[in-house]
Amino acid sequence: MLELIALIATILLPPLGVALKKGLGTDFIINLILTLLFFIPGLIHAVYVNYIAGGTRAIA
Repeated sequence: MLELIALIATILLPPLGVALKKGLGTDFIINLILTLLFFIPGLIHAVYVNYIAGGTRAIA
């Protein structure tokens, strides 16, 4: 269920999705800047960070 919530958050608010999966680190800051500049780059970055690159999770 948490995975579904993270996916929905990633699509609607990319920085929130990154924060849920990775925490408030460098990935979050990069994603926030990209999303503020234009929504699509932020969305692409969030999907890449959360689902393609893998790595550790902030919330298991």
